Amino acid sequence: MPLVSTKEMLLKASKGNYAVAAFNVENMEMVQAVIEAAEELNAPVILQTTPSTVKYGGITMYRSMVNAIAQVARVPVAMHLDHGDSPQLCKEAIEGKYTSVMIDGSKLSFEENIQVSKLVVEMAKDLSISIEAELGTVGGKEDGHIVTEKEALYTNPAQAREFVEKTNVNSLAIAIGTAHGFYKGEPKIDFERLSEIKEIVEIPLVLHGASGLPDTTVIKAIELGICKVNFATELRAAYTKGVRKILDSDVDVFDPKKYGTAGRTEVKELVKHKITICKSVGKA
Repeated sequence: MPLVSTKEMLLKASKGNYAVAAFNVENMEMVQAVIEAAEELNAPVILQTTPSTVKYGGITMYRSMVNAIAQVARVPVAMHLDHGDSPQLCKEAIEGKYTSVMIDGSKLSFEENIQVSKLVVEMAKDLSISIEAELGTVGGKEDGHIVTEKEALYTNPAQAREFVEKTNVNSLAIAIGTAHGFYKGEPKIDFERLSEIKEIVEIPLVLHGASGLPDTTVIKAIELGICKVNFATELRAAYTKGVRKILDSDVDVFDPKKYGTAGRTEVKELVKHKITICKSVGKA
C-alpha cells in the first residue's frame, strides 16, 4: 500500500494502549527486514532516517527504497525524518515526500524551539504529513553528537502543554531519562514525569533512546502513555553481527548478497521482538 502519515497511526495507538515501533534504517537489507517483520506480525511500522544517514545516501534514495517495498506490503508503513536538525532539512524531506518529519529544536531555548517547530508545522500545512518535535534533551549519542548528563534536561510537563498549544505539532518526543546509544549503567526513567505529561498533553508521546532499555521499562512506558518508540543502535549492531558472523567464518566470501542476507536475518528477528513488546502485533 502507499506510504502513510504517522498521524492516524499514532492516534490509533494512543487509543488502543499500544505503541508503534519506529526503526532507523541504513540500507536496503534493513528496510527489507523491518517491513518483512511487520508483515509477518501484521503490525504498523515506521522507518526512519537521521540527518547523517540522509547525508550519506540522500533523501530520494532512502524514500525510494522504502516506498518500493511499502507499495507491495500489506501493512501501513510510514517514512519519517528522525531528528531533523534544521528547517531546511525538514523542507527537503517534505518536498522529497517523506510522510512524517521531526524537527528537533531541543537544544534551543524554549521560545526558539517553539518558533522553529511552528515554522516546520506551517511548511506541512495542507499536506498529509505529520510533524514531531522534541522538548527536553535525550542524553547519550545523538547522530554523532554526545549529549552529556549535564546537558540532558527532563521535559517540564507545564512547558510541554504550552509547547503543544503554541506549535500544533502532531506528536511530542519527551525526555524522561532515556539516552541514545547503548546504556553504560542502569537507566533511571522518570515514570512519574511521563504520567504528569500524559495527563495534560493530548497528542501522542514519543520515546527516544529505547535501544538497550529493558523490555519491562519499554512496556511500562507504553502503559503510561508512550505510543511511538524509537529503535536505532540495536539495529545497527544486529546487522553488523550478522555480517561479521559470515565474514569471520569464511575468509573467501566476497558476495555482498551472502553477508547482507545474514545481516538482514539478524535485524528481522530483532524487529519482531521489538514490535511484540510494543504490543502492536495484529494492529495493522
